[in-house]
Amino acid sequence: MQKTQGYAAHTHTSALAPFSFERRAPLANDVQIEILFCGVCHSDIHQVRNEWGNSTFPMVPGHEIVGKVTKIGSEVTQFKVGDSVGVGCMVDSCGVCSECQDDLEQYCNNAEFTYNSPDKHSGGTTYGGYSKQIVVNQNFVLQVSDKLDLAATAPLLCAGITTYSPLRHWNIGKGDKVGVVGLGGLGHMGIKFAHAFGAHVVLFTTSPSKIDDAKRLGADEVVISKNPEEMAQHTASFDFILNTVAAPHNLDAFTALLKRDGTLCLVGVPDQPHPSPAVGNLIFKRRNIAGSLIGGIKETQEMLDFCAEHNITSDIELIPIQTINEAYERVLKSDVKYRFVIDLASL
Repeated sequence: MQKTQGYAAHTHTSALAPFSFERRAPLANDVQIEILFCGVCHSDIHQVRNEWGNSTFPMVPGHEIVGKVTKIGSEVTQFKVGDSVGVGCMVDSCGVCSECQDDLEQYCNNAEFTYNSPDKHSGGTTYGGYSKQIVVNQNFVLQVSDKLDLAATAPLLCAGITTYSPLRHWNIGKGDKVGVVGLGGLGHMGIKFAHAFGAHVVLFTTSPSKIDDAKRLGADEVVISKNPEEMAQHTASFDFILNTVAAPHNLDAFTALLKRDGTLCLVGVPDQPHPSPAVGNLIFKRRNIAGSLIGGIKETQEMLDFCAEHNITSDIELIPIQTINEAYERVLKSDVKYRFVIDLASL
């Protein structure tokens, strides 16, 4: 075991604070990574505050990790010391179930998440990226191109793949009309990817102040979702709508905008259920409400390679770790464009 430093929450009501803990020494298939940057995801806040009811403390959050390889195990073949790499929401899975065999490890019933998950090596709990280093099985480490800004790449490991995966799964491309609900950490990446795939992109927001920024990011149109007249102009016209909002809200206004066989895909995870949708909205046009998690490791690497090819990264605000508690409060006020990233050199 080896000691390292990070920031942790010790209860669901306490502030994040400095925390010393141990990581395992690299095993034969492990990669040891010096963490340079870690994105701040809204799910970090949900889990730190136990809003999903499954939190274990002390908790070191963070699953949008970018860094450099500092050591490799004797059987590691995919990486070498000095490589730029990333680690997302998972650090292991069973490897034998149908989900794992289909490169969909994120749906494995025994997936081991980067933090707040049972750690099969230590018998304790996994600790995440708000720390100076991490040790991960090579099969859950991702190559990061030197073409990409490393700090702005960190949020791709969650916000990026969370939006890329459903757009790929539903085969979004040229000629499709795609809606994105919400312009935050997820929504701004959804716009970038849908635009890069060639779709006609419409942002739905409650904030007129976001119109110009949405168009800068790649939206062709912006609809103020609390304006019934603007919404009605798009009735039954969308092939796909990506809903990134992480707060409970009525979905009927968006399902009514779908074409026959269109899909409303939910990727935001609220702490309370959405109101039940009107079934008639779905039945009479064979519309779908679906959900999507992150992507598997293979798809996440595909996404990172696509981003390197098309020069896509997140819009970020870089912060020292000492301001993480203030950053959480700003996230809750939507006061960030569009993702906080921690500079771990500050730790």
